[in-house]
Amino acid sequence: MQKTYPFYVKSTIILFGVILFVFALFHLRDVLVPLAFAVMLAILLNPVVNKLQRRKVPRVLAIVLALIIAIVIILAIVYFLSSQIASFSSELPLLEKKFTMLFSQLQQYLQETFSLSMEKQQELITDAQAQVKPIVGIALGSLLGTLGVVILLPVYTFLFLYYKKLMLNFLFEVFAQKNSTDVAEALEETKKAIQSYMVGLSLEAVVVAAMNFLALWALGIRYALLLAVIGALLNVVPYIGGLIAISLPVIVATLTKDGFSTQLAVIAAYSVIQFIDNQFLVPMIVSSKVRINAMISIIIVLLGAAVWGVAGMFLSIPFIAVVKIVCDRVPEMKPWGKLLGDSIPTRHKGEIWGRFRKATIIQEGIVEDAGVKAPEEL
Repeated sequence: MQKTYPFYVKSTIILFGVILFVFALFHLRDVLVPLAFAVMLAILLNPVVNKLQRRKVPRVLAIVLALIIAIVIILAIVYFLSSQIASFSSELPLLEKKFTMLFSQLQQYLQETFSLSMEKQQELITDAQAQVKPIVGIALGSLLGTLGVVILLPVYTFLFLYYKKLMLNFLFEVFAQKNSTDVAEALEETKKAIQSYMVGLSLEAVVVAAMNFLALWALGIRYALLLAVIGALLNVVPYIGGLIAISLPVIVATLTKDGFSTQLAVIAAYSVIQFIDNQFLVPMIVSSKVRINAMISIIIVLLGAAVWGVAGMFLSIPFIAVVKIVCDRVPEMKPWGKLLGDSIPTRHKGEIWGRFRKATIIQEGIVEDAGVKAPEEL
């Protein structure tokens, strides 16, 4: 006879397992982050490798050619950004002078309006700098981790593509033969979801960069092309990246223009772009096979940032999409898959059960219909 355990025992074991899993993710991030990016890149390059192999190109050479194509595209983007940043840095002295003037005006305003002395303001600035230093350290650590990813990524991607059949055979042999169909469907759905997400995300970034550039160019913002591309890259991080992207042109407008009308125009233009992106571009262009609701997306992005930093923010959405695929395939976990998805039912189960109970009570004649109250809305 199978022994059953109380709910609080099961929930405690599950919670302990989740905590242990997150603990392992955090402490093994230097190893796992390059592997995670390599898996995504390998899935993205797999159609290119297959197409080259169908043209009688040897497997090793096909993988190398696919990696070279990916590296050339990445280097072209890096070269463009570095050249734009170089031209931007040549005017840093003028921007620094304008910033110093604006900061002095702000200090004077605070002293006259709120009676906040210069000494007190300097004390607050010193305290803020002390709090920012750990954040800078974390950012530098993330940057070093990113450099590690750049070095290891081609190697891991090559190995994943080369040993693809070996790893697929392992997955099929781990599960029972009766589950082989479900395993094949889950793997195919995972591959399509990640490919759809990555390709759609790239197209979305191009469209958003074009809209950003047109808006900034029309408003006369300097370095419009650089800010537009950076804003599109930041937009890859769901919700949070878009908010950060707005602040950059606002800061540049503050340093290069007088008054505040341009800053308000920038905020209005970027708000319209974000609306178009969220309401039209994401559903039409990204169109991932697995849709995650906004609440879960925000939570998982923040959790990814806490565990893996900037890399975790980017990887969090594909990760939770794979989790949803698994949940949808396992009968005991289907409620979790529904919770992660963006399909909202018209009525909740408590309402349906309450109405069924009411109908049963009336049918059995236990009480009058008028005396039976419908359950409260939860």
